[in-house]
Amino acid sequence: MTSLPRLRYRLITGPDDATFCERVSALLDEGYRLHGSPSVTFNGANVIAAQAVILDSED
Repeated sequence: MTSLPRLRYRLITGPDDATFCERVSALLDEGYRLHGSPSVTFNGANVIAAQAVILDSED
């Protein structure tokens, strides 16, 4: 995963495949938690998934 700042909210999107699941799983390992249900759509060739994740504040 790239070295992005630890944002409190992230929306992960991409083809619904193992790589997408690995990206979401890696964020869960970093302390993020799922926010809401995943969404999927079909772009005419592939199923595209989206999942929001949030990071609780460290106050």
